[in-house]
Amino acid sequence: MTIFQEPIRDIAHLAHIELLSPKPNESLEFFQELLGMTVLKSEGQSVYLRGWGDQQLYSLKLTEAKQAGLGHVAMRTYSSQALEQRANHLKDSKYGIGWTDGDFGHGPSYRFMDPAGHKIEVFYEAEKYMRPDHLKPGLKNMPQKYSARGAAVTQLDHINLFSPDVDADSLFYRKYLGFKLSEQAVTETGKQTTAWLHVTNKSYDMAISLDKTGAQGRFHHAAFKVETPEMVLRAADVFLDNGIYIEAPPNKHVAGQTMFVYVYEPGGNRIEVCSGGFLIYTPDWETVTWTPEERKKGLAWGSPLPATFHTYGTPDIKKSSTGG
Repeated sequence: MTIFQEPIRDIAHLAHIELLSPKPNESLEFFQELLGMTVLKSEGQSVYLRGWGDQQLYSLKLTEAKQAGLGHVAMRTYSSQALEQRANHLKDSKYGIGWTDGDFGHGPSYRFMDPAGHKIEVFYEAEKYMRPDHLKPGLKNMPQKYSARGAAVTQLDHINLFSPDVDADSLFYRKYLGFKLSEQAVTETGKQTTAWLHVTNKSYDMAISLDKTGAQGRFHHAAFKVETPEMVLRAADVFLDNGIYIEAPPNKHVAGQTMFVYVYEPGGNRIEVCSGGFLIYTPDWETVTWTPEERKKGLAWGSPLPATFHTYGTPDIKKSSTGG
């Protein structure tokens, strides 16, 4: 007899990420001027930024560091009780780190490591965004006035983490945080090479990709959303005009069905500007599985992603090994 287990519904959404950059001034200019994000606060070696459509205070913490990569990922829970539940569950595992006093804009958080070595935190208490008068929008249900700078990204859409064992990481996020597996790419033997996971009704809030180097804690990319597919094309022109290396020009993904352009920001982290994607409303969604043969066909319109998309991440293994 199958025993029904009520799914975990404690995580509300992906709140923000901390990206590390060895070129903080150049990286800040990229996010502020080319992506069109707004600086809220500078403190120590970090700057906090938001997209014009972010419903929370900020979605990016940019921190100066020796190497590019991921500082941490932050997720907000639905309530203080939900936060306690997730913390207690993680405390009983081998992954827990402990409580923090919080950071700019949010209260106490519980930190832990995922199996691949990425630092994650969950929190509930959060300061609401109070827009200044000069950013008051025409529609009062908007967070702020539209930003016409650069690519004009609205908000953080999703992240992609590298992992030497996608099956283990995918299971961790489902078991401890309540993520659901919307899609997966597998090998001939059924092992996951990519897992697409969600806690909202988006097709995915997080992807986990196979890191064949076997390294721990590497970062694949962060994706920021724009309003229309045409704005993805505009973003590509913004990058072209400003000498930003375009790793993968505009195209359409099979999984998730988003339009995209991929670039490297000056510090070295891969950034995606995306639009579209499907939503999941049904509670009994069946995981879509993509076989190696199906993945060979490339993107939705046939062309493949560049080889670097499956190998490059931050920190860059090559630079780390040579001291560069």
